[in-house]
Amino acid sequence: MIRHKLQNIYQLGCKELWSLWRDPIMLVLIIYTFTVSVYTAATAMTDTLNMAPIAIVDEDKSTLSERISSAFYPPYFISQTAELNTMDSGMDAGEFTFALNIPVNFQEHVLKGDTAEIQLNVDATRMTQAMSGAGYVQQIIQSEVNEYVLRNRHITALPVELELRARFNPTLDSQWFGSVMQIINNVAMLSIILTGAALIREREHGTIEHLMVMPVTVFEIMMSKVWSMSLVVLIAAFLGLKVVVQGVLDVPIDGSLSLFFLGALLTLFATTSMGIYMATVSKSMPQFGLLMMLVLIPMQMLSGGLTPRESMPEIVQNIMLIAPTTHFVSLAQAILYRNAGFDVVWPSMLWLIGIASVFFYVSWKRFKDTIHTMA
Repeated sequence: MIRHKLQNIYQLGCKELWSLWRDPIMLVLIIYTFTVSVYTAATAMTDTLNMAPIAIVDEDKSTLSERISSAFYPPYFISQTAELNTMDSGMDAGEFTFALNIPVNFQEHVLKGDTAEIQLNVDATRMTQAMSGAGYVQQIIQSEVNEYVLRNRHITALPVELELRARFNPTLDSQWFGSVMQIINNVAMLSIILTGAALIREREHGTIEHLMVMPVTVFEIMMSKVWSMSLVVLIAAFLGLKVVVQGVLDVPIDGSLSLFFLGALLTLFATTSMGIYMATVSKSMPQFGLLMMLVLIPMQMLSGGLTPRESMPEIVQNIMLIAPTTHFVSLAQAILYRNAGFDVVWPSMLWLIGIASVFFYVSWKRFKDTIHTMA
């Protein structure tokens, strides 16, 4: 009896794989998700100041103002000279993020010891550059003024010296974080899409009626979609880690990949169940896409992958404990970034087992009650 059920689950899963193989749109999505998407997240979406455009209005035309103007150079800034009457219009047009105005007699006031002011306009709509860039500009100006006044670059010896040691990412390279986190997020996203699309495709093509008259149970139908789509995501994630992350981006991964994929398998058991549940609620692919946006975006934003969970309100932290992505992000970061072992990540895996079991049961119950209405 059990052997017969396993054989049915295997054969139905193979049918799902063949159906996916004949869907070119889904194949392109899978390839894009674990190649171009990962590379773009690692290289194009940097969280540090990089090539920020700054316009400098030099009304003083002095030696000090020229020193300050020449201190803004790549890779942090792209400087350009501007006139006072074009500074505001350039900011309004979005031509530059920063506009620095050095007033007349600035050097003279500095040498006399009078209060000297420099105006810095910041385009606060460019949040990433604006928040960190203003501090960079202030430090650069202060350093150049002090060096000019003292005639040398004086370094004050502090009584306490801070020795910074960046563990797990010694060079503070954002590519290390962006690429791996994109793989983690895409595992959950793609598994929901594939399983939901597989069930809706059955409804749209009319094959759900064939399954209803076959000697198979709802459990077997559901398990076949779970294992087949999970297998596709696991293979794609493995190739993404090996080819794109470690190969193209040259990001070192010291953690155990087998332990990571064990956690990914538990997560996929939960997320594929979510995909089936959402497909039973939706009547078409457009509805499924809208519902997926309502569920997936909060899961990814609040799971701890983009911002630490500790910085979120306590009620949000507690609510997100029922999301599988929260525990998957926690164990994936521990394994891939910090080379953690099973003794560290077992609580997250225990959470995932419980969440996956509940999600699977609820989805199975919903699928069983609604399968007759899908024909």
